[in-house]
Amino acid sequence: MPATAHPASPPRSLAAAGLPPRVRRTLERALSFVSTELDSGLSSLVSEFEQELFRLADQARNPGLESGYMATLRAFRANRADLVPRFLLALEGALATLRTPALPPAPAPLDTGGFGPLSLVEDSVMDEGTVLREIASRQEGRANLSLHLLGQRFGVLAAAPAFDAERLPLGPQCLCRAIATAAHTLEIEHDARLLLYRIFDRVVMQGYARVLERLDAQLGEDGILPALTFVPMRARAEPVETRPHARAAQPATPTPAPRPQAEDAQRPYTGWGAPDTTDDVEDAKAHEAAYARLQALMSGRRELLRKFQPRGDTPLPRRQLATREVSDALRLLQQQPDAGGRNARGLLEIKRSLLAQARQRSGEGASLAPEDEDAFELLGMLYGHIEEEIRADAPAAPLVRELQIPVLRAALQDHSFFTRQRHPARQLLNTVAESAASWHDDTAFDPRVQAALRAAVAHVVGNYESDLSVFAEGNARVQAQLQAQTRTAELQERRHVEAARGREKLVAARGRADELMQTIVGDRRLPRFSRALLDQAWADVLTLTLLRHGESSEETDRQLETTRRIVDASLQAACAADAALQADVESALGHVGYHGEEATVIAQRLTSHRSDEDDAASRTELAMKLKARARLGEEAGAVRREKPPARTPDEQAQYDHLRTLPFGTWIEFTTNQQGDVVRRRMSWYSPMTDHVLFVNQRGQRTGEQSLDAVARLMASGNARVVTADRGHLVDRAWQAAMGALRSFAGRGEARMTEATA
Repeated sequence: MPATAHPASPPRSLAAAGLPPRVRRTLERALSFVSTELDSGLSSLVSEFEQELFRLADQARNPGLESGYMATLRAFRANRADLVPRFLLALEGALATLRTPALPPAPAPLDTGGFGPLSLVEDSVMDEGTVLREIASRQEGRANLSLHLLGQRFGVLAAAPAFDAERLPLGPQCLCRAIATAAHTLEIEHDARLLLYRIFDRVVMQGYARVLERLDAQLGEDGILPALTFVPMRARAEPVETRPHARAAQPATPTPAPRPQAEDAQRPYTGWGAPDTTDDVEDAKAHEAAYARLQALMSGRRELLRKFQPRGDTPLPRRQLATREVSDALRLLQQQPDAGGRNARGLLEIKRSLLAQARQRSGEGASLAPEDEDAFELLGMLYGHIEEEIRADAPAAPLVRELQIPVLRAALQDHSFFTRQRHPARQLLNTVAESAASWHDDTAFDPRVQAALRAAVAHVVGNYESDLSVFAEGNARVQAQLQAQTRTAELQERRHVEAARGREKLVAARGRADELMQTIVGDRRLPRFSRALLDQAWADVLTLTLLRHGESSEETDRQLETTRRIVDASLQAACAADAALQADVESALGHVGYHGEEATVIAQRLTSHRSDEDDAASRTELAMKLKARARLGEEAGAVRREKPPARTPDEQAQYDHLRTLPFGTWIEFTTNQQGDVVRRRMSWYSPMTDHVLFVNQRGQRTGEQSLDAVARLMASGNARVVTADRGHLVDRAWQAAMGALRSFAGRGEARMTEATA
């Protein structure tokens, strides 16, 4: 019978799939590429999940929770070796079924006049499905174009119509299904699987959009629709520019927001907050014209992607929703309490929800107007790039998502949101996103600023209807608190800089004291223990005198004379004890922290001749006390740095560059192998001692390094100077989104040129 033509179970490996040799080789190469790219992330997933379970067990507040976490940890450890192989086998299985016909839909009633039978769904199934769909949806928003192109290429390999995102092998949904399959083999509880999925999203899926881009390029190199590398466009797009006088001079690429000049863009960034934006042109017609050119790009992109869709039945006509209807529906969604899931959904899910609601109301399919569709897509692209640059666990991270509906309504109402850096909604979004940026560490979050951010977002969500001043009011409140934080940070920074300069003066004074003492001692050989006391205890006295009074003062001359008398007394065995000299020495030692019996013993040793063999027990006891004591201006137990090895030419170039940077320059440091970064402000450095003082965004001292160490980090790619063009997070995210469109348009034009040449 024909029904038996399809195997009961689909092939699970490429070897058993019976694919043509070239198709099999291409799929094996694609699987190998993705497996290699995900290998480090999957390894980190295993270790981080285990560490998180241990941490939760350690912090559990009752024995029941602790035993539950430990049981999950034991089950995971027993089966963790299966996680990665099962995941990769699931991916291979998805590729192996590339040419297997999709199973026909279940024989469910297709009567559109009513609902089918309803049943309850297990909470665990619903929760896992929701989490996995959100992960996949977020990645699909970031890699929309790559997924469409990959769908076309895999369609060729399957000898079938193009694959959509749901059925695409190696797509985000495929990976989510694979991790779910692998997770269920671990024999862990539902909550533990949800935790595993969240870590999977953070560790493995974070950069998967770039993996998809490279996979698409690899398939093109393998000869699978190689012409699809370039996207044809019918006409050259004009520049999206907000300055009318600059349009003729700039290349025909969309630049919706003004950019700093090249020399300014590479200027080291030294401000505390985001830099001031360039003044925008306030001509409404200019912004509408700029947005129209941006729409032309989006329209061409949409038409192209529509051609890539599988050919099928003619779609039913849909009623186009008016912008007012969309805005009203968004307003109702905005007014929902947070428990309604308003903040958990992305823009793609919000759009689907709006269209579904419209269908329920009217009974016919609905669609967005092209310009509203553009606003959804552009804002989705912007949010996708913003989420790549913020910490998911930052206090302000949920506020970024909470702003998406008011910001979307503002963008639908006023298209200059996409072309004006100073647009009120855009400025507030940038303020909130900057407060959750990935370069912040835990110490950088000021509770007062976070409270102001929450209040501002709540003000916008609760009050925005169509007045953009609501965004401006909310942003002004936050900026007032940020300015207060900046003043506090500057004050703290100034104190740390003054302390660092004081330590530099101390180092200089100590070096000069050592030189003066060496001049007095000369080539004479003092008893070893007496010389040790002279170099440590008495050197501190000379250092303090130089610091307080200077080298040309009477006090310094007097202490230098005392030093000569100490040296002479240490060398003259027959010399009688000098009580006055001992009293002077004991008094001077008191100023540098030596008191009582300790000061008396040191003074006696310094002002008399004693060989190293005399009174070995008391000498040993005194030596141990001196070893445990911190020198003047040093911390107890401080370890002296060894001389670093010679620098390479690249390290020397970075070292020379560092010495030219102004105080206050921000530097990003890579903190782990995953590429996480943290920003530190180079508040001060000493050309004499090579020490560098770093503070965080709140002016708190985060440690001192040497210029040499920072230069070596920069040469190895683990540190970099933050330039002015990286000041505004939202502007940077927008430029990244526009860069994708410019590349999209540029490649299309190049392809058209080749085709007509």
